[in-house]
Amino acid sequence: MACTSCSTSSKDGTPKGCKNNGTCGTDSCNKLTVFDWLSNMSLPGGQAPFDGVEVRFKNGRKEFYRNTEKLTLSIGDIVATEASPGHDIGIVTLTGELVKIQMKKKGVKANADLAKIYRKASQKDIDIWSNGRDKEEPMKVVARELAIKLKLEMKISDIEFQGDGSKATFYYTANDRVDFRQLIKDFARVFSIRIEMKQVGFRQEASRLGGIGSCGRELCCSTWLTDFRSVNTSAARYQQLSLNPQKLAGQCGKLKCCLNYELDTYLDALKGLPDMDTKLYTDKGDAICQKVDIFKGLMWFAYTDNMAHWHVLTAENVKEIIAINKQKERASSLEDYAEEVTAVEPEKTFQNAMGQDSLTRFDAPKRKNRKKPGGDKDRNKVTANADAPRDKKPQDKARSNNKPNREQGQGPKIQSAERQQAPKPEGAANAGQDPNANRNKDKNRNRNKNRNRPPRDNNNAGTTDNKN
Repeated sequence: MACTSCSTSSKDGTPKGCKNNGTCGTDSCNKLTVFDWLSNMSLPGGQAPFDGVEVRFKNGRKEFYRNTEKLTLSIGDIVATEASPGHDIGIVTLTGELVKIQMKKKGVKANADLAKIYRKASQKDIDIWSNGRDKEEPMKVVARELAIKLKLEMKISDIEFQGDGSKATFYYTANDRVDFRQLIKDFARVFSIRIEMKQVGFRQEASRLGGIGSCGRELCCSTWLTDFRSVNTSAARYQQLSLNPQKLAGQCGKLKCCLNYELDTYLDALKGLPDMDTKLYTDKGDAICQKVDIFKGLMWFAYTDNMAHWHVLTAENVKEIIAINKQKERASSLEDYAEEVTAVEPEKTFQNAMGQDSLTRFDAPKRKNRKKPGGDKDRNKVTANADAPRDKKPQDKARSNNKPNREQGQGPKIQSAERQQAPKPEGAANAGQDPNANRNKDKNRNRNKNRNRPPRDNNNAGTTDNKN
């Protein structure tokens, strides 16, 4: 439950937040919080307010204290509390009559002997407290290295400094008993501070550190769950879940606490169904239960000699066959009691408002005729080079002067390719052929080829002339 100012969104969609860093008036930004619904109610005349106060420390650890000095305290005040030795610094999370209800819930008597609240914390107390909080992470890294050197099978999960900086509490988890006497000596030598070791369970460690579960929400143990009940694998069996430890285990390594949430509903539904160990006797053979749909009341049975073929029976039909077997008689067959279950496709009730059904809507369309890279550019270059004037050689200039001018109407020029492809009459190829005619044709072809060649590079031509 978040406070109103935290849930109010800004223009860009991000939450504003109350900017109190966990010390807002409702104290609902922190985990395991209780809303003070009695804060606006006044006490009857002549009744003194309850002197118990709930104070929160690091990672949601809460303790009850007595306000013996009659201080005016409200939710979010930073106070100095009694500790052994010295004093500790915490934040007030609950005052008034609601503290009495919380003490009863935690099993603490209202007239129990509780520690005292000394005063409201001064600026000096807050500075020492914040400096100690800044040292915790570097100390945790060094502490883990020392534990690894001593080859101790333990994990140091967290370190908590006392408010006055005189003591540090090391929280650790271990499967077996650990002899950490040498470890404490090393800690005292390296950190020069009073050391206290405290073992916590794996679930308590997850609740202290917090995190996000597989459901996408914050861990239940770190937000609202206070009592950790034992979870057995039978809870998964009753709910027809696969016994996969990777899916059933939480961040603490134990079975998820949420397996107990719907267990009672499944147990109530199973009361009207026969056991899965039920064996049916028919004329075609014995049948064993393979699967159960608890809420639909269906059971799947298969013959022992044909385990691949399953028959669907309702719970009433199974009970009827069991009643026949109790009379030491056999039923006819499972086919006479089987139900035809047709797979019903779920009706699509959603509306596609944005028109984004297709999975390939972002794919580029395929082009059948792919053009070569730079094809149009190359064509433009070729046409530009063809239209550009060429530097004629002195031999070409002399030849061009002797040729007739085509613009004066003396006929178009015949291409050499057309001359080669022109058909020749049969019988006239060898008749009256001059032996030097073929030589003259080859010379004319070479001349036409030289005319179609691109001009030489002037730089290369200059170098050759200089060499000559």
